[in-house]
Amino acid sequence: MQAVTAILLAAGNASRMGAPKQQLDYGGKPLLRHAAETALASQCNTVIVVLGANAGELAPLLDGLAVTVVVNPRWSEGMGTSIHTGVQAAAQGGAEAVLLTLADQPLVTADFLDQLIDLHAETGQPIVAARYAGTVGVPVLFARPYFDGLESLLPTQGCKKLIVANADNALLIDCPEAEFDVDTPDDYGRLQALLKG
Repeated sequence: MQAVTAILLAAGNASRMGAPKQQLDYGGKPLLRHAAETALASQCNTVIVVLGANAGELAPLLDGLAVTVVVNPRWSEGMGTSIHTGVQAAAQGGAEAVLLTLADQPLVTADFLDQLIDLHAETGQPIVAARYAGTVGVPVLFARPYFDGLESLLPTQGCKKLIVANADNALLIDCPEAEFDVDTPDDYGRLQALLKG
């Protein structure tokens, strides 16, 4: 089994929410902790959490979890800088693949993360990505040959461009759960309604 490191991207300042969304309650725990526990419950060998805005406030939400916290000092420049930070830390730790996840996709499960890892192992495809809402993106697994590409993303870029540019080497898996992300107070209201069933 390859050494797969989960990289949980949670460095943004949640400008559309108006408050740190990583702290929002989801089923009795903060969104950030829920996402970290989801990654830990998967087959990933290690979990790196990339913090930025409000890092001092958010890091204690992960107390007691077997995760490595890294702080991206350039978080305000865009998602790409957090991907750089996480991939560099994973590469230094000997990762052979990284699995990028987000703190604001609470419906994504550990089983889905495992599906990405299993399909990578079974098919040898170096990119295995979620497909939803007419697009592709996170959660996504990249094998080590793509680490340089991830570290070369512009500060404002996410990883979608890299997936699309290497479509021949990418396996896409439907993940409607990834379509739901918590960006605004309305999103959070819908999430609360889902929890109440």
